[in-house]
Amino acid sequence: MHAFSYINGQLQCENVALQNLADEHGTPLYVYSANTIVDHFQRLDQALASIDHEVAFAVKANSNLSVLRLLAQAGAGFDIVSGGELFRVIKAGGDPAHCTFAGVGKTREEIIYALQNNIYCFNVESEAELAYLNEVAAELGVIAPAAVRVNPNVDAKTHKYISTGKSENKFGIDFDAIGALYDKAASEWKNVRMRGLQMHIGSQLTSVKPFVEAVTKVKPLALSLKEKHQIEFWSIGGGIGIVYHDSLASGNPAWWSAQEVDAKPLSIEEYGAAVVPLLADVGLKILLEPGRYIVGNAGVLLTRCLYEKKGSAKTFKIVDAGMNDLIRPALYEGHHEIAPLKEYSGALVTADVVGPICESGDFFCQNREMPDFQPGDVIALLSAGAYGFVMASNYNTRPLPAEILVDGSRSKVVRKRQTLEDVIAGES
Repeated sequence: MHAFSYINGQLQCENVALQNLADEHGTPLYVYSANTIVDHFQRLDQALASIDHEVAFAVKANSNLSVLRLLAQAGAGFDIVSGGELFRVIKAGGDPAHCTFAGVGKTREEIIYALQNNIYCFNVESEAELAYLNEVAAELGVIAPAAVRVNPNVDAKTHKYISTGKSENKFGIDFDAIGALYDKAASEWKNVRMRGLQMHIGSQLTSVKPFVEAVTKVKPLALSLKEKHQIEFWSIGGGIGIVYHDSLASGNPAWWSAQEVDAKPLSIEEYGAAVVPLLADVGLKILLEPGRYIVGNAGVLLTRCLYEKKGSAKTFKIVDAGMNDLIRPALYEGHHEIAPLKEYSGALVTADVVGPICESGDFFCQNREMPDFQPGDVIALLSAGAYGFVMASNYNTRPLPAEILVDGSRSKVVRKRQTLEDVIAGES
């Protein structure tokens, strides 16, 4: 379910016209659909209903407190990668006992904070980290729950910046070294308890094949660790892709961009049908760590066209959002469909949509055929709910945008727009 569609010629989020939100709150502006977020979580949860499992939302995808509260109330656990994300989960009403702490560079302060809050498990990414976790836990007089992230050396066939499961990636420990490390932990490190096993091969996967390959390869290892070290869970990671092309709920308007086409999107039903049978006889709790799938298509970034610049080589549509607001296109060639807030039926133009940042990489698309929106018009950059605001910055001393959460016919500000005074508040 995606809650963005044209109704009576106006692009809406659920039952709220986006033009009204832009007029009231200004632009750039992030808008999220509460019902889409909950629907995606529940569909994924239901797909794994036949096995012991927990869906742990990857907080790095969207860490707004209201989004986290929605998911906590729906029954989600949380996959965190910093002490700050744990702080957010707690503030949003989430339970630390349902938090797993991943990431390759956990600091002493973060480890202590997580231990004091009794998180479910640390997902450890190196032998050195496991030794240090044992050292810090010993100083506190506690036992730290741990799982090692195995690198299964499976190619997820995704962008190199979001591939994490190959041997040349910085994440995890080589498959062949896992057994010996668990043995060493059991014999030498008395302040860690090996509670599970974790893996994650990458993000934005649109085929079920890499998931099946990774689960099939790691399953014997998980069973061996269960028998020898009594682990209780196996986290199979996240990575389920979303539709970035053709992503309106009502289908494709006549003007829709067709220069690039996603592979057939991976449905949750297809994912469940392929993966669940492989996990049914493992006898371990299965953790899943989705982020993008739950929130990606649940958000848009609204931006207003400031100017049109026609040169000898190109036409540029210059908008008030920049790469500091949404960095995905500049960082890893991320595609976002562009939809005017008023349904369009005129001639198309080929143009670049660019922002005001003083960087050549500050663009949202290049050489794309699109509606000929004009200065003053507001457009929506679709599928911006994941890795959008969370990666925003104050580059060029630009205040962070506001965030709005829509639930049916209601909308509320869930983050106020920054002021210039907010931007410099910590400086002297």
